[in-house]
Amino acid sequence: MYYFAYGSNMDWPQMRRRCPTARFVCVGRLPDYRFAIARHSRLRNCGTANIFLEIGCEVWGIVYDVSDRDFLTLDGFEDGYRREKIFVYDRNDGHHPMEVLAYIAAREDGVPLPNPEYKRLILAGARHWRLPPDYCAMLERIEVANL
Repeated sequence: MYYFAYGSNMDWPQMRRRCPTARFVCVGRLPDYRFAIARHSRLRNCGTANIFLEIGCEVWGIVYDVSDRDFLTLDGFEDGYRREKIFVYDRNDGHHPMEVLAYIAAREDGVPLPNPEYKRLILAGARHWRLPPDYCAMLERIEVANL
């Protein structure tokens, strides 16, 4: 099954630790959604990434092929998120949507800032997979908590 990672799981070393059988498929673009730090992760004790419907926006991320067993492992890391089917486009093909699963959580108020390590993982993944420069610049502007 295809999985769309838009947060820290874009980081290839983290993804390989969590899901050893995961295989990179493509860089994906999710139209009409917006990226935000809008979930309080109890596991990380900081704000984490989430996505929301918003016409005219787009979210970039990584499509991986993930086994059922590895999805169960991911479920344990994605506290408070639920798997949802969405459709993304390969960076090189804007005409044929791919059905994928993504972890999406309900909106929360009062979400803390992410910690520096969480932001580092997101940026490392975005740079590794060469997401669009303007999208990487948006991720670079994420504020972090002073620890």
